[in-house]
Amino acid sequence: MITWRNGTVSGTRREWPGAVELDVLVDGMPPGGAPVRALAYPALTGYPKPGDRVLVNTTALDLGLGTGGYALVIAVPDRLPPDPVLPGHLVKARYSPLQACVLGADEQGSPHHGMLRDADDIGGMPVVVADLHSALPAVLAGVFSGAERPGAPPPASGDLPRVVYVMQDGGALPAWFSRTCATLREAGWLAATVTTGQSFGGDLETVTVHTGLLAARHALGADLAVVAQGPGNLGTGTRWGFSGVAAGEAVNAVAALGGRPVASLRVSDADPRERHRGVSHHSMTAYGRVALARSDVVVPALGGDFGDRVAREAARLGGRHEIVTVPVDGLAAALRACPARLSTMGRGLDEDLAYFLAAAAAGRHAGRLLR
Repeated sequence: MITWRNGTVSGTRREWPGAVELDVLVDGMPPGGAPVRALAYPALTGYPKPGDRVLVNTTALDLGLGTGGYALVIAVPDRLPPDPVLPGHLVKARYSPLQACVLGADEQGSPHHGMLRDADDIGGMPVVVADLHSALPAVLAGVFSGAERPGAPPPASGDLPRVVYVMQDGGALPAWFSRTCATLREAGWLAATVTTGQSFGGDLETVTVHTGLLAARHALGADLAVVAQGPGNLGTGTRWGFSGVAAGEAVNAVAALGGRPVASLRVSDADPRERHRGVSHHSMTAYGRVALARSDVVVPALGGDFGDRVAREAARLGGRHEIVTVPVDGLAAALRACPARLSTMGRGLDEDLAYFLAAAAAGRHAGRLLR
């Protein structure tokens, strides 16, 4: 199940908040072999330095996974980090070898516990729900597309909505894995991240998506939230075997808490897999079967034969949801101004424009609900 290897850190590539990317020479490599890319989370392992011996998990690297194609540092055995001062007792990645103890915003002892203990409503806050993590920067591009400087909201502006990302645990568990979140935060596009369920590493930690939404609203002052899984996506090519099923459950959570769910469609005219062309079967299943609460399903007005196909397929969700057609004029420019790299399933903006326009249209609609 796990491919274990010993290695030596030969260099540091780059780092971002919560993570450091390394070059590691794995034991047993042929002489002159190239180092592998490895990722360490210093909060878990300490900070590896060149020359350190490291224990790494090379499973994802060996499988050639696109999103998670790293060797992951498990430990620096000769230089263990100091024992943590445990501020809380909420354990995430539970009963795995790297289970982590964090302070949950919703647990006793948290400064937010009193606020969240009886909190039961998010006051009509618009919440965009998306299948993939790659939708997050595109949604924000749409939210801010009507700003005075489209695509480049200043970090400190009282006129712009405060957006919080509520991260589900269907993809990566450490929020630190996401360079997208780090970049959006640095650019002032994203106010904070709340990690829910088994995911961890956010500005706030919560037990469920429900308390994540409540924390976003009441503890972090969000005007608008985005719910999606972390980087990575698990799918099996079956009707129900994919992690994005949780998008439908997120719609239910938003509605249960008195929010305004906005469903972002997963759309593509470039995916080689027929089940994801037009409106992906992920969206049709999550919103058409799993989401029991009513939401605004945003259909981008793409035009042409493909736009007609998307509108036709999305209309099948109309019995359960409100179908909202949103124009996409100006959104391509807003997407090009996004500070974070846009990529989904290895395809960039120009290779799968329809995908990013659909997510941006959902953000545009959610932003307009605030007016």
